[in-house]
Amino acid sequence: MSSGKVKAGQLWNKNKDELTKQLNELKTELGQLRIQKIVSSGTKLNKIHDLRKSIARVLTIINAKQRAQLRLFYKNKKYIPLDLRPKQTRAIRRRLSAKESSVVLEKRRKRNTHFPQRKFAVKAA
Repeated sequence: MSSGKVKAGQLWNKNKDELTKQLNELKTELGQLRIQKIVSSGTKLNKIHDLRKSIARVLTIINAKQRAQLRLFYKNKKYIPLDLRPKQTRAIRRRLSAKESSVVLEKRRKRNTHFPQRKFAVKAA
């Protein structure tokens, strides 16, 4: 391959097989460059750096696509895996939902009807 840098935009329209093939090519090329670095004194550090970053990009897109597929699979299910749920903070996750907090219980409703909030007229001095 030896194209050097890989652009993330080009990877999105590839399917999983093409991405894994490209990943394997990049990994073999990286291995060859590391061997060359040991054998010869001419270091190819920039090329090694670019290849490592390209491998990271390909892996990132593979994982993102996999997560998107999982989100589609679990879309209307009752439970979603923890890593697909929104992170937020622990306090926000434990908080009552808007529907739960708006519910008025029977006892409270009776108390409000029998003992409503009194209205006072304030006389201006």
